[in-house]
Amino acid sequence: MARRININADLGEGFGPYDIGDDAALLDVVRSANIACGMHGGDPSVMRRTVMAAAERGVSIGAHPGYNDLWGFGRRALKMDPQALEHLIAYQIGAAVGIAAYGPQPVTHVKAHGALNNQGCVERPVADAVMRAQATVAPDLIALVMPGTEMQRAAEAAGLPIAREAFADRTYEDDGTLTPRSVPGSVIRDPAVAAARAVEMVREGAIVSRHGTRLEVPFDSLCVHGDEPTAVAVARAVRTALEADGVDVVTLPEMLS
Repeated sequence: MARRININADLGEGFGPYDIGDDAALLDVVRSANIACGMHGGDPSVMRRTVMAAAERGVSIGAHPGYNDLWGFGRRALKMDPQALEHLIAYQIGAAVGIAAYGPQPVTHVKAHGALNNQGCVERPVADAVMRAQATVAPDLIALVMPGTEMQRAAEAAGLPIAREAFADRTYEDDGTLTPRSVPGSVIRDPAVAAARAVEMVREGAIVSRHGTRLEVPFDSLCVHGDEPTAVAVARAVRTALEADGVDVVTLPEMLS
């Protein structure tokens, strides 16, 4: 059977008249779109426009909730009461499902954004709040999580369907978490480097940390960050290299079917 992988990107992160990233170009490359829900980026009109553009290309769509932090683009770690955080995530998933209800295709997954995702990977109360919200609002949606983290364990405990995610354009620490963006080189902007890395990761079913530690972690999807100026070039290089290596690039629901 042919090898398969999903490629996803975080999209719809503009606000009002302001655009972040080239969503249209990325939607021609990726197979799943994580659509911002109005807290770290996005608004109802941006969400709707992104949903429609994804549907036109057969790209599956997901809710991409984050902290209420437009100023910091959701990349600042916030300390929130777990119940308040749960309600904030439920609110955003509900917004995505509501916008998608206009058609022509439904939301299929949920992926936490930025600092929320990073905190949830290592702080179980944060992970539990995110997964309780999803299990309450949309228990049939796929939880897109980093493998071997508290987010995966919380999703499993909540009984949610799970897909595991790795990053083509980020480096890793030895414990399997992402290298903080404050560390030089933590974001991979060279398309050739990202492409070679993606092919190796899919071939080996493993990730190598920036210190050379091999992490045996299975994954179903590769993420490329849509807000980087190099995002389109990186995504194209990654997909081209994977397909040249005999890998089928599919939507997230197809990946898990």
